Amino acid sequence: MTSHTTKKNIVRVAAAHVSSEFFDPAGGVTKAIKYLTEAAQAGAELIVFPESFIPGFPIWNALSSPITGHENFVKFAAASLRVDGPEIKAIASAAAQQKISVSLGFSEVADYSAGCLWNATVLIDAQGVIVNHHRKLVPTFYEKLTWSRGDGAGLSVVDMPIGRVGGLICGENGNPLSRYTLMAQGEEIHCANYPPIWPFKDPRKSEPYDLADAIRVRAAAHCFEAKVFTIVSSGFLTDENLSLVCNDDEATAILENSPRSASMIVMPNGLTLGNTLSDREGLVLADIDVSSLVELKQHHDMAGYYNRHDVFHVSVNRSRQKPLHDVVDQGANGSAPMIHTSLQESLDSIN
Repeated sequence: MTSHTTKKNIVRVAAAHVSSEFFDPAGGVTKAIKYLTEAAQAGAELIVFPESFIPGFPIWNALSSPITGHENFVKFAAASLRVDGPEIKAIASAAAQQKISVSLGFSEVADYSAGCLWNATVLIDAQGVIVNHHRKLVPTFYEKLTWSRGDGAGLSVVDMPIGRVGGLICGENGNPLSRYTLMAQGEEIHCANYPPIWPFKDPRKSEPYDLADAIRVRAAAHCFEAKVFTIVSSGFLTDENLSLVCNDDEATAILENSPRSASMIVMPNGLTLGNTLSDREGLVLADIDVSSLVELKQHHDMAGYYNRHDVFHVSVNRSRQKPLHDVVDQGANGSAPMIHTSLQESLDSIN
């Protein structure tokens, strides 16, 4: 964050309420470009896509035992993206061409392991540059069967011409310390993304988990406490998606009876701005006035005067996780450098 001066007041933003092309990264790229172009033509300067939009959300983890999910995991890992790969480069190029910023949810694969995945987002500016890359800190519930834990490297707010933009993934939007970390960096526009559905219990046997209502509560809470606008983008589940992720009638019945998610834009007073989408694909568009946020902070400024920095201390480890750490020593008497690694140290301790 390089400035505390908002460069632009009225900003048109868009939330994409769209279905994924499951296991098909090329199809996901085509769809992302289609909707970011549509949003730009409607005057939007920022569009937010759903959680793990490419290559889809691993909902099968909720529907069957882990020992039956190997095939889907292998397909999902093969369809996951490298952050520096051609798929994200294509979307970044389209963003630059259309002059629109993009928050993209995707499943990321590590460059050092084909089976190490993260639930990730990238924020791409209107010049096509990746200005932030975040990995979800903790996979939620059955997400642990697919994704690894992320890190604090992407818990950042980026100063952009449209305002100071941050974001969190799904359940992170209920994490007080993650949200405070963004508040403390002067966040003004918050990007939140969610899956199309979240079965917690069998909805035919007990009260179902209402994902859309949970989204509203989380977004309203953060908007009110942080004095921000939140753009919520959630996935949409098509009949074709159902056939791809459900391997029997029982799983299909669970999804068909589970409440769907919703996409919306939420104001600092907790109310939605414009329409809310749940039962069809499309864009939620709204104009927001980031200059209106300063007045609200006279009432409550959770990272400013309404906090006690002498009482509370919050620190963030921003180092990116690595499986191997090289340490280079010059060596005695000017001899050739010696490289020690955490792996070698582990082997030495065993031997």
